[in-house]
Amino acid sequence: MTSPHVSSRADSRTGDAIGALVTGVREVVGRGLPPGLTADLVAEVLAPALGAADLLTAEQCQGDPDGYRQHLLHAEPDRSFSVVSLVWMPGQRTPIHDHLCWCVTGVHRGQENERRYRLATDGRNARLLPLADVVNPTGAIAAFAPPGDIHLVRNSFPAKTVSIHIYGADVGSLGTSIRRVYLAPEGGQ
Repeated sequence: MTSPHVSSRADSRTGDAIGALVTGVREVVGRGLPPGLTADLVAEVLAPALGAADLLTAEQCQGDPDGYRQHLLHAEPDRSFSVVSLVWMPGQRTPIHDHLCWCVTGVHRGQENERRYRLATDGRNARLLPLADVVNPTGAIAAFAPPGDIHLVRNSFPAKTVSIHIYGADVGSLGTSIRRVYLAPEGGQ
């Protein structure tokens, strides 16, 4: 398992494409809608930006051989949302985790593999059960809100992958959007 290497300051060199994305997200977040609906609407704002050549600088696409890398692109002053690029070298992955807030992810370049889980309980014991394995190619978007947002993300692609993540919290000050990390179920990952 690899852990993220974080560039914690928002990059002041973001261009017009990130500026337009932030403006659209700000409008959606400002509506004060429930988290799931907010995530769905933010996904609609993110979709047209994915794959745009001017979305990220070369530095914002730099990976780290020791773990996937998080570049903070924007943190809203009121801490209501943040935008990051995550850069995954081949074989890098997250732990199985859930989130503090709603989240939208979009693959900007490359491909991510995601395993989704659910937590099953019988009142005394809880078990993590795999739900689905999903391949997210360039342009794919996922939107979710807790609870029910447990997953593992990895780059099984033979090249670097870059994705854009928008969180309903300030990950610049929090350092991460991860709420809990789970142990892999027996026989799984």
